[in-house]
Amino acid sequence: MPLSLSLLFYIKKSKADSLGKTNIYLRITLDKRRSEFSIHRKIHINDWNSQNQLALGNSIEAREINRQLSLIKNKVYSIQQNFERESKLYSATNIRDVLLGKGKTQKMVLEIFQDHNNKVESLIGNGFAKGTSERYRTCKKHVAEFIRTKYKKKDIPVQDVNHQFITGLEYYLKTTRKCSHNSAVKYVTNFKKIIRIAHANDWIEKDPFLHWKSKLRIVEREFLSKEEIQKIMEHEFVMPRLDQVKDVFIFCCFTGLAYADVKKLSKNDITTGIDGEQWIKTKRSKTDTRSNIPILAIPLEILEKYKKHPSSLNRGLLLPVLSNQKTNAYLKEIADLCKINKNLTFHLARHTFATTVTLTNGVPIESVSKIDNSFLFFI
Repeated sequence: MPLSLSLLFYIKKSKADSLGKTNIYLRITLDKRRSEFSIHRKIHINDWNSQNQLALGNSIEAREINRQLSLIKNKVYSIQQNFERESKLYSATNIRDVLLGKGKTQKMVLEIFQDHNNKVESLIGNGFAKGTSERYRTCKKHVAEFIRTKYKKKDIPVQDVNHQFITGLEYYLKTTRKCSHNSAVKYVTNFKKIIRIAHANDWIEKDPFLHWKSKLRIVEREFLSKEEIQKIMEHEFVMPRLDQVKDVFIFCCFTGLAYADVKKLSKNDITTGIDGEQWIKTKRSKTDTRSNIPILAIPLEILEKYKKHPSSLNRGLLLPVLSNQKTNAYLKEIADLCKINKNLTFHLARHTFATTVTLTNGVPIESVSKIDNSFLFFI
């Protein structure tokens, strides 16, 4: 027959902080022997109902606290049942230790994340793109900063990740990190994979993402018009760094190459097609798919301009591409100087290629490999 078990949730008013908040404690009594500990949750002393052992009111915080108390109760009784089923001797302290995860190795969030990222890094080019690896590294950095800011710790056990942690992370990304809604959702979704790994390995009992729902918002992609491209092309930039970024950007407006692809573009990626013209034949870093792009008059001039640039001579690269951060910063300056009232980013070149340079000329994006100089109106 199971030992007599009773639970008592209570607070210590004398230990309230300057804001009137104090920890909630749980006393487990088993066969007249006790074990007491804090559940690491605070409540204002005026919001606690000692008789019912619950938080007062119907606020979000009160409902969350009461939900947590209910879960702890259920866990305690479940732990007792497991001891009874296995016919083991146990005490109130034993129940407490199992509840708190003592006596077994706790898996830590950032440790799991780093292990995942190491595996992704080792598989670049074999199922994963470099950009994917960078995205997970950035996501881990944001999660680490959130844990340090919110919990004042370097890492936390994965068992401590709950719905509140997830929504808190999303809020942190949108406010402190100034991420857009879509960027924040993508980072949280990246983090979701780490938690799914923990759940699949039985390091956590429940998937805390079960009730998290957030959709990406449809964003209307900007692109440059013919006139705006012309403005940038014709503007004389005094500073070499701006002129350099302008050339690389315009090159991508006429080729559709993404930042990662133009940065690694080398002489080996240039071939002569059956039409006798020069073509770029390369693999996209993001999707690992082949791209066949004709080199039209304007990008050809840009390649010729940088033929003897140190990047071309020393590293075998065709264009001097700065870091993504610097490139986007300098593009903002270029937009101001050219009086273009759009958020000029490097990725805008790819959208411009897919619209102004191709689609508006009646060329489907999937037929890009058939483009020839006669389609362009800039020459």
